[in-house]
Amino acid sequence: MNTSEFISLLGEHQEKSLLFEYAPGMLVGANYHVTEVKHVTIDSVDCGAGKDSWKETIIQLWESPLELGKTDYLTTYKALGILQKVGKISTYDMDAVVKIEYGNTMFHTAHLHITGFSAQEGKLIIRLSVQPTDCKAKETCGIPETSATANACAPGSGCC
Repeated sequence: MNTSEFISLLGEHQEKSLLFEYAPGMLVGANYHVTEVKHVTIDSVDCGAGKDSWKETIIQLWESPLELGKTDYLTTYKALGILQKVGKISTYDMDAVVKIEYGNTMFHTAHLHITGFSAQEGKLIIRLSVQPTDCKAKETCGIPETSATANACAPGSGCC
């Protein structure tokens, strides 16, 4: 989901609570805060010497230990207000992919991809997932698309 789509989604559901499901059945606590919004430009070179670049909007969520047991979630209206305020300070690339940065004592900190959402009575639930790393130079490295394995880019394989 890109930044424009995410902001529009929040705008369409302003009366709802905003929940994030970081793993199946696991929700970010109601004590979360939006603590940072990052406008990131990635300039990369892959293991096949291919150059690439793209932009990301990374929204960091943090659970406040001072608000454990809180049951009322941030509203989409308030989240939208935060994102709009950020946009006035630092302009968004509206085509940039949105990622949610989150971690707690039970879940490693990660940049999570938005895989979908559901609008239920009073709630907008954003579904997130961890995307595994991948070899971006499969053709250069001689790795078939359908059978990439963890050892395919091992030392001496002609890749990396």
